[in-house]
Amino acid sequence: MAGTKYVYDFEEGGREMKFLLGGKGANLAEMTNMGLPVPPGFTVSTDACKAYLAAGGFPESLVEEIAEHVAGLEKKMGKNLGDSLDPLMVSVRSGAAFSMPGMMDTILNLGLNDVSVEGLAKQAENPRFAYDSYRRFIQMFGKVVMSVPAERFEHAIEAAKKAKGVEMDTDLDAGDMKALVETFKGIVRESAGRDFPTEPMEQLKLSVTAVFSSWNNRRAIDYRRLYKISDDLGTAVNICTMVYGNKGGNSGTGVSFTRDPATGANQAYGDYLFNAQGEDVVAGIRTPLHIDDLKEALPDCYAQLIGIMKTLENHYRDMCDIEFTVEQGTLYMLQTRVGKRTAGAALKIAVDMVAEGLISKDEAVSRIEPEQLDQLLHPQFDPKATYPVLTKGMNASPGAAVGKVVFDADDAEAAAARGEKVILVREETTPDDLHGMIAAKGILTSRGGKTSHAAVVARGMGKPCVCGADAVRISYSEKLFKVGDTVIKEGDLISIDGTTGRVVGGAVDLVEPSPTGDFGTVLGWADEARHMQVRANADTPGDARKAREFGAEGIGLCRTEHMFLGERRPIVERVILATSEAEEKEALAKLLDLQRSDFVEIFEVMDGLPVTIRLLDPPLHEFLPGLVDLAVEVAVMEAKGVPEAELKPRRSLLAQVNKMHEANPMLGLRGVRLGIMHPALFRMQVRAIMEAACLRKKAGGDPRVEIMIPLVAEVEELRQIRAESEAEIAAVLAERGIQVDYMIGTMIELPRAALTAGEIAEEAEFFSFGTNDLTQTTWGFSRDDVEAKFLPLYLDRRILKSNPFETLDQAGVGRLISLGVEAGRATRPDLKVGLCGEHGGDSDSVKFCHKVGLNYVSCSPYRVPLARLAAAQAVLGEGSSSK
Repeated sequence: MAGTKYVYDFEEGGREMKFLLGGKGANLAEMTNMGLPVPPGFTVSTDACKAYLAAGGFPESLVEEIAEHVAGLEKKMGKNLGDSLDPLMVSVRSGAAFSMPGMMDTILNLGLNDVSVEGLAKQAENPRFAYDSYRRFIQMFGKVVMSVPAERFEHAIEAAKKAKGVEMDTDLDAGDMKALVETFKGIVRESAGRDFPTEPMEQLKLSVTAVFSSWNNRRAIDYRRLYKISDDLGTAVNICTMVYGNKGGNSGTGVSFTRDPATGANQAYGDYLFNAQGEDVVAGIRTPLHIDDLKEALPDCYAQLIGIMKTLENHYRDMCDIEFTVEQGTLYMLQTRVGKRTAGAALKIAVDMVAEGLISKDEAVSRIEPEQLDQLLHPQFDPKATYPVLTKGMNASPGAAVGKVVFDADDAEAAAARGEKVILVREETTPDDLHGMIAAKGILTSRGGKTSHAAVVARGMGKPCVCGADAVRISYSEKLFKVGDTVIKEGDLISIDGTTGRVVGGAVDLVEPSPTGDFGTVLGWADEARHMQVRANADTPGDARKAREFGAEGIGLCRTEHMFLGERRPIVERVILATSEAEEKEALAKLLDLQRSDFVEIFEVMDGLPVTIRLLDPPLHEFLPGLVDLAVEVAVMEAKGVPEAELKPRRSLLAQVNKMHEANPMLGLRGVRLGIMHPALFRMQVRAIMEAACLRKKAGGDPRVEIMIPLVAEVEELRQIRAESEAEIAAVLAERGIQVDYMIGTMIELPRAALTAGEIAEEAEFFSFGTNDLTQTTWGFSRDDVEAKFLPLYLDRRILKSNPFETLDQAGVGRLISLGVEAGRATRPDLKVGLCGEHGGDSDSVKFCHKVGLNYVSCSPYRVPLARLAAAQAVLGEGSSSK
């Protein structure tokens, strides 16, 4: 609306204004007001972007307001856009509230045209520099604003180098660059159907429009979905006076971190290119030098840069990521932000900064992203394995991966959808490759450094990445790459090690890591802060051991049906299909021995910690012969004239299976219903549990038994099964002459159970919310069906903001949990309540569980560290504002 302020000079802002000015604009303002050497400029706010997207055009007064700030900038610099003698040029960069590296579009050298390029050449006394800047501007503007295919410009550059007989862009002279300008203008005219715009204010308006529009391009949407960034924040636009790193050997451009973002080491880390501009470093077009090379060539600039980096780190009290340019020996700061880092680096930096007195332990815990810890739990190359190294690149993002080679992001996404593991191999990645990078197990590029697009994005995702492997020669047309005489074709297996930079032809054995050191220190601080316990979902002694190793405080879900798969499955089938009591008893006796042995081992591993064992809860069809297969078998036997004596048993079995067949097994005879229909099954399991507990106690152990009745919808179901279970328990304890404490509770996984939780709590000593099934039954979704069919479309169209099977639906499923907790504790104030669905390892879901007063969450063993951290952050975040 009229009167709204949309544009702010850098002097008017500060870092606290990131939601209005974007992270980049807010930090440029902060550095300006700190007195650091920032080129003058101004920021068009996110409010302007949101207004533009809502109205489909610029809001009222925005063009006039931008013009006023341009005039102010011209006055400040003593230069004018488009001037024929000493022209002003500006850069146009996007900047959202949360860092989205490489996701948005940048335009440099805006203001150049056929007139001002001559003024720039005279002012710089360097025609080659001027025309190089002009061709870069046409190339960027053509691609970003006018949708000209980028490869058309690249092909023209390659043709010019070939005609000249040179390999590098820097080998082209002023005449070559001038010719490229005309070629590029022709490409724009042919592809866009109009001439390249020459009026600077038109260039600026079109550029701002392009940045606003880029908020909703695919790569931006993919990035926001991956990192759960809201779609309604919009992006700001930063207009900044151009400074040039391509004015000769005493000029250059670089990206640096105040500490090593890969390891966390307290030393400057980054890339620098002499005689280069803007995006050359992050684009990976040329392989850069280490930041320390600046020390020898330009020692004064290097000393100033290191001083500024220290100032910024102390000011932000965190590792900072900066972009800078040196123009003919003068240093300029173009950007700073809190830098992205690997999980290992995040932990080391947090621990070191606590030791340095920069931050507190609570701040250290709050800074670590729970999902980032996954990076430390991923496989590595087996140190005992031997393998020939194909080549070595830069160790850009740690971890190891094995997969089939693909060369295209779309192919990577399609292969991953088929369940294949792939490695995306590119000369360098661009923001348009994001969807393929998400799908791939790892990324390999032949160009670029540790701050290239591929490296930065891979580190943020926790995926292994090897960059700058310049021995890798890729042929996209033939879908292969060569290293010397070795040819690797699409579909061939390779292995990459992002920790060392090694690339191996074929598959290398991987090993699971065992996090220690800073990992344990931060988790120890988290344990001091959190209120909620963290248990693990574990069905085997091996899983239980791994869970305890990662700090689990018990087992929140032991799924006994998982113990009956494989060679044990036919025994369960005989129990269900038994035609006589003797046949059923024989099968149950075998299962009892197996179950007792299972539980003895699990109680031993988890000695002194609670173990929640869920009684059998499979869809019935999982333990019956397949109806279709069996029907076909009988039909074939009949057609072949198999003797009746041989045919009759199969017909009888088919009749039994057909009688038990269910149209919707997930909502059929399972859980407590199976226990009521086949009470001997549940009694056998209860006996096995209690006999195992008695054996452990007799051996000096401390078993903590929690028996969970699944899929209860009506309190009377629980009442009857509990009575039968307690009778069996009493018999076992009397036989063994040992007293073992136990609890009996239920899994709340149906909406009716949550709504009648007050009644169910009369019979249940604990609740455990099974949010996988509770989500299915609340939404009316079959997970296996919707995730493979329409759920991706729902996410694309923003009908759903997140997958409800990954992040708890707080408005629906969460509301049922809240009601269930409240009603259950109204009946039984000491009711123990937990959550054992996969949501127990999701940080947002864990924080919700803390909020509604759960005693614990339970998740897979490898997500226990994440849940411990998230549970602490739930406490530390109370009463504070967060995104």
